[in-house]
Amino acid sequence: MFKKYITRTVWILSLISLFTDMASEMLYPVMPVFLQSIGFSVLLIGILEGIAEATAGLCKGYFGKLSDNSGKRAPFIQLGYSLSAISKPLMILFVVPVWIFFVRTIDRFGKGLRTGARDAMLSDEATPQTKGKVFGFHRSMDTFGAVLGPLAALIFLYFRPDDYKTLFLIAFLPGIAAVLTTFLLKDKKQDQPIVKVSTPFFSFLKYWKVSPPMYRKVVGGLLVFALFNSSDLLLLLKVKQSGFDDTSMIGLYIFYNLVYALASFPMGIIADKFSLKTVFISGLALFAAVYLGMALAANIYIYLGLFLLYGLYAAATEGIAKAWISNISDPKDTATAIGSFAGFQSIAAMIASSLAGLLWFWFGVETAFIATAVVTVGVIVYFIGFVKLKTVKPINFP
Repeated sequence: MFKKYITRTVWILSLISLFTDMASEMLYPVMPVFLQSIGFSVLLIGILEGIAEATAGLCKGYFGKLSDNSGKRAPFIQLGYSLSAISKPLMILFVVPVWIFFVRTIDRFGKGLRTGARDAMLSDEATPQTKGKVFGFHRSMDTFGAVLGPLAALIFLYFRPDDYKTLFLIAFLPGIAAVLTTFLLKDKKQDQPIVKVSTPFFSFLKYWKVSPPMYRKVVGGLLVFALFNSSDLLLLLKVKQSGFDDTSMIGLYIFYNLVYALASFPMGIIADKFSLKTVFISGLALFAAVYLGMALAANIYIYLGLFLLYGLYAAATEGIAKAWISNISDPKDTATAIGSFAGFQSIAAMIASSLAGLLWFWFGVETAFIATAVVTVGVIVYFIGFVKLKTVKPINFP
């Protein structure tokens, strides 16, 4: 049964994501510490993450539309993962803010280039009844990379404390493995010839007007949530500022990703059996509880419980949201639908990270986290009251 919906292509895409996340997440837990060591403030870190995510977002929408128009998936995936891989060693060449912003943008540009095409390729390998399983499996493998990466960083920093430059070079190796694996992918033959049309950079924005009504309802709620869902770097910085050392901080992050990885595939199975909406709302409830807890947390045991819930939240929302969107959009517009959502989401993330940084800077950490929790509860009420579980026939996108 497992082999019926986890195809060769799903396995390859999942391994690529595992290697890439291993490279990225090897650096992610130490990134706020590294940035602060070269002079970045909390506010500047928030702005950096916001701009990087906005860059990725605009590219996701455009390249998703371009992928649909061209009928190609593999080239976008290959080039996107290549750019992300080379950004790792470039980070340590210079430590001036302008260079850090530039390299971080290259990494996110690569993500924007590949995301819509990759998720469309995953969607093509599934049926509406197996979307949760396929996206959940991919998310699980992706996140196992986020376990292996920080674990490798933890071991390295134990023997070489504060040697961040060497760690950035080591992170390049799994990135190369991901790039090489992308060349195992092959595009499916098209049943009908693709008619080439011009694709202006902001052409994906038109999809919002012609998308199915259910798409606009679902994505509208997701974007309100994204406006207050700031970068995970701020959660890690809260742990660090509570007095914990790098080992404890990275250990918590590994624990979170382990829970996330182990729970993603089961969450996909549950979502296919019951409903994608139900599982997603449950994840939002966990998120609200985590942010309320983070506002008050002070000891390692409370943080451990909160990061457990945070892993369950991520498993119940990340892959599930993409599965949900792919089910309410036309198959030929899948990359555009997911890419457009991801684009708007990343722009919202730019605002969210900057807003959280400002709230933290002006009013303190408690205000930043409590505000996020309150808005999330409002989003839950919206999904329960206004987004009904109905099958909506998607409108074809011209």
